[in-house]
Amino acid sequence: MDVAAAIFLFLLLASPMAFAKEHIVGGSNGWSQSVDYSSWASGETFNVGDTLVFNYDGSHGVDIVTKDGYDNCNTTNAIKSFSDGSTTITLATTPVDVYFVCPKLNHCDTGMKLAIKVQGTSSGTTPSGSTPPTTKPNAASEVFGTMSKVVVGFSIVFGVLFAFML
Repeated sequence: MDVAAAIFLFLLLASPMAFAKEHIVGGSNGWSQSVDYSSWASGETFNVGDTLVFNYDGSHGVDIVTKDGYDNCNTTNAIKSFSDGSTTITLATTPVDVYFVCPKLNHCDTGMKLAIKVQGTSSGTTPSGSTPPTTKPNAASEVFGTMSKVVVGFSIVFGVLFAFML
């Protein structure tokens, strides 16, 4: 009976960790020139596996850049560029700093840039290297979706078994 209770408690506590968070960049204002992205990001916690959703119109774009590209608003050597109006980016698989800018003329210079620190889900260690974010949100959501279903399923099964053991 003690083993079943321990397993049930573990699964119950582990289930919230199976869910990644979706961050709508800029909130209801989206990716635009009217948002202070430093302030917006300071109210968020970004973890490995979370997704960023950039919503913007045709006068903007999203470039993933290096720290130097972010600091100098230089998109010449952008890591990745997007212009589809709705870009979803799954954050790195390890803790890392990630930088985004709007590549349109003077938009970055006027504040349309975002720097985030991706934290690990279980430790806040600083990475020795950097793993860039991926733009395959379906793969992450499939993994997290499947994982959460398995955890919830096991929690229900063990909860029923635990209840009958009492």
